[in-house]
Amino acid sequence: MEQTEWEWPMTDSQNGHSERAVLLRPIPYEMPIAEGVPDVSARSGKVLSLNISSGGMLVLMDQSLEIGQVLRILVPTPILETETPTLAEVRWTRKLPFEQPHGNETHFVGLKFVFR
Repeated sequence: MEQTEWEWPMTDSQNGHSERAVLLRPIPYEMPIAEGVPDVSARSGKVLSLNISSGGMLVLMDQSLEIGQVLRILVPTPILETETPTLAEVRWTRKLPFEQPHGNETHFVGLKFVFR
């Protein structure tokens, strides 16, 4: 049986994900400027966060990213109107299998917080 892009393996294990909390809100992000590429500004925008844990977060975004790519995201804090800048590495992506208007694509993106 051939597996499609949307068919994810089912598992009964949470793999240490029990600490996840739902967090539905727009999160600003910025992709750092690539080294050695002149006149290229950082790309920025917003993603929709779905959940968060101490190790990372799951977001929905309108573009595909490379595994290992690093983003600077502004993680919300319990104090309203305050956000903490954090680096996050793309660990996995999955394209939603639904048709989007104007040929746009939406992707689930799993981010791991990078502590440097």
